[in-house]
Parts: sequence; C-alpha cells; structure tokens
Amino acid sequence: MALASVIIPAHNEAASIGRNLRALREGTRGDDLDVVVVCNGCTDRTAEVARTADPLARVIEIQQPSKAEAVRVGNAATDVFPRIHLDADIQLTGTDALQLLEPIARDQVLATAPRRAVPKAGCSPLVRWYYDVWEALPQVEAGLFGRGVVVLSEQGQARVTALPRMMSDDLGMSDSFSGAERRIVDGAVAVVHPPRTVRDLVRRRIRIVTGNAQAAQLGVRRPASRTGARSLLGLVVSRPGLALRLPVFVAIHVASQLGARKALRAGDFTTWQRDESSRT
Repeated sequence: MALASVIIPAHNEAASIGRNLRALREGTRGDDLDVVVVCNGCTDRTAEVARTADPLARVIEIQQPSKAEAVRVGNAATDVFPRIHLDADIQLTGTDALQLLEPIARDQVLATAPRRAVPKAGCSPLVRWYYDVWEALPQVEAGLFGRGVVVLSEQGQARVTALPRMMSDDLGMSDSFSGAERRIVDGAVAVVHPPRTVRDLVRRRIRIVTGNAQAAQLGVRRPASRTGARSLLGLVVSRPGLALRLPVFVAIHVASQLGARKALRAGDFTTWQRDESSRT
C-alpha cells in the first residue's frame, strides 16, 4: 500500500521530467509512492519520457494547457494521503519525500515542504545577487511557496481544494495554514533551478507578481507573506553583507511590477510567463 501520492502537473517538460522522476524513486520501494503525472497541453515528448523514466507512474494526458486543471485531474485520480504536490521541473529524491511525510504522520502539522537548494552556477551575477537577497527574506525562509513541493494531509488537502483557482497555487497553499500548521523540514531538500538570465528572471517574476496580486484580490494572501520596505530594511540591518545586492533586488522587483501591469489591468491570470533557461 502506498505511503503517499504524488501529483505532478507537467507542460512541455521533456527536458527534465525523466531525471526528476528517477530521483523521486531513489530510496523508496516500488509501491511507496503512487505517482500521477498529468501532462497538460504538451506539444513535446513529456508523456513518452515520463512513461520510460518511471514505468510505475500513471501518466495521464489532457488537452488543456492548464496547471490548475492538471492538478484537479491528478487529485481525482488518487485517494492516497498524504498528497505530495510536485512541480515537474523540481528535483526531489524519494528519501526526501518520505521525510516530508513524518510530521504529518505524527499529526503535528497539516502541510510540509522541504528546504530549497538553488544552484546558481551558470546564472548571471545579477540573478545570483537577486536570489541571495530573496532567499534571506524571513517570509521566503518560512513560507511553503517557491519550493515546488508542498505535502498535504487529507485535512490540509480539503482546505486547499476549497480555495478558488489561482495562478500562485503554492502561495495559496502556504497562506492557507498558520505557522503552527505548517513546517519546513530541513532534512529534506528540493533542488529549484533558477533562471540563468535577468530577462528570464523578470519573466518568472512577472508571473509571480501577477499571481500574488490575484491572491490578494481573492483575500487569500496573508500580510506576513508580502515583501515590503520594512522587510528589506530589517534584512540589511541583520545581514549588512547583502546591502550591495539590495539595489539589484529592488530593480528586478520594480521591473516585474511594471511588467505585470498589463496582465493586471486585463485581469489576465491565465497567461503563464515561463523561463526556459532553467530547463536547459
């Protein structure tokens, strides 16, 4: 009997899905994880690569290129809890996945996520400086978002399912739970590949800014998850070594805010601004 289910929405992820599915089986027995890959609107070999990489996984193909619909289909395909929601471009080993289950199994929390590792080799210096600041923000350190992995108990999944559909689904998951109801498991690590260029970073951040604004409009976002001037000032005071990097962070933040204006004016919360440099 499976210990947990894994829902992986995948849109044109042929470049990385095989590697990540193989990693997910490391340290587990064949029936430990009920893995469901939902290929949504793919025009590449994502489904074929997924089936080859993990013959035990169930690979479902749908025509609509929608992460929200893929997650809905994946949830409907399994009744196993806890449920691991995993982005297709994130590396998480099976050993780490099992560690994420432990606090939930002990009825301590409703949701868990791993510590994130952001390999910056190959990124431009400005991208590295941006992430140096971003990773140090208290809300980024404490939140479930930006990790590509969220694990939910059955009760936690019911709470998340009741949320309105939104672009920033991981932010919605994170802000659905109080600090006492969620936990970052430091012993588990997810590898989150960042964009390599500033252009791709801004594209990714435009999507995030748009999704965050939608979450705020829907009343889902908690004030504590916002990045404001006070957060940045406190960071510089506590970690003065980041002071020189802060202008880069602010400049990219402002560029992303400006870039998101068109989508926000149009109420467009479906166009998925995606960087490709992190997938090469």
